[in-house]
Amino acid sequence: MSLSSASSSSSSSALAALGWHDAWAAEFAPYAAQGLLPGRVVRVDRGQCDVVTAAGTVRADTAFVTPHDPLRVICTGDWAAVEPSGNPRYVKAYLPRRTAFVRSTSSQRSEGQILAANVDHAIIAVSLAVELDLGRIERFLALAWESGAQPLVVLTKADLVPDPATRAYLVQDVEAAAPGVQVLTVSSLTGDGMDVLAAVVADGTSVLLGISGAGKSTLANALLGADVMEVRATREVDGKGRHTTTTRNLLALPGGGVLIDTPGLRGVGLWDAEAGVGQVFSEIEEYAADCRFHDCAHEAEPGCAVTAAVAEGTLPERRLESYRKLLRENQRIVAKTDARLRAEIRRDWRLKSAEGRANHAAKRGGRG
Repeated sequence: MSLSSASSSSSSSALAALGWHDAWAAEFAPYAAQGLLPGRVVRVDRGQCDVVTAAGTVRADTAFVTPHDPLRVICTGDWAAVEPSGNPRYVKAYLPRRTAFVRSTSSQRSEGQILAANVDHAIIAVSLAVELDLGRIERFLALAWESGAQPLVVLTKADLVPDPATRAYLVQDVEAAAPGVQVLTVSSLTGDGMDVLAAVVADGTSVLLGISGAGKSTLANALLGADVMEVRATREVDGKGRHTTTTRNLLALPGGGVLIDTPGLRGVGLWDAEAGVGQVFSEIEEYAADCRFHDCAHEAEPGCAVTAAVAEGTLPERRLESYRKLLRENQRIVAKTDARLRAEIRRDWRLKSAEGRANHAAKRGGRG
């Protein structure tokens, strides 16, 4: 075996626990020819990142891969090309992402923020210690589907809902809001459901998502089999927690698989997630196919199959309102970054305004 082949084999073996495989190695070949080392980014902060390589974890500067586009900055989960030596070392590039979980920032600039890259499973942690917010779950699911990962809803702190019938009703409510998505109830305290969750995360890379107090860090510790992530008690008043996790951390699990823990998210803004919204509300999209008009807004149009389903009781009105809300929000976000769409929205608004004025004038004429 040649020296280069032995080096490649060593890298593959050392990084396999983090998800490295032949397809990544093939994509990395041009960088290997330049003498760069492959590694996975396990943490990013203040213009630097920790990268696990075959030679161990190195601290690297991200100055070479910090473009003006915030969606192209180095992110936890990226596969990076790192200089073999130097002080400081630099990340020179990263491999094209297979998936990316992106939300809009809370700033007025409406920029996208990438939370995790190359993720197979998006685990949405929801606490049963507080009242379920189905709208928030749908929001998380829209971003998860849009990312390209497979969503999974995990209802944590199941030990706080000991009555099986009550727990079953809660699961049914979430399942209705999450078509095509597995819903698990787990308790890190008793261990219930953790074996099923461990089997899911053992295959590929998973990211833990949710608001503060959802029990993400406790889940992470249970899956890791050690108290690696700091955990703080939630407030008794409202069940909310503090931000115990302040950065996104990538961790290899003892049973196989990789886990990315994320800080609790106060806001979960959509970012160009129209396809994800459609996936979450797939039953509405199916009803819409039978609407009389292909561009039906599902408001008061004649022959609308969606509003008819609401009237018949086969589609909950809450689902339709949530669908409308997320689509409107997504359109606003996209319009801020897409000049062509902004022009289309203005043109549609002018047409509707003109039609409204014409209808109003016709009604007044009819009364005369």
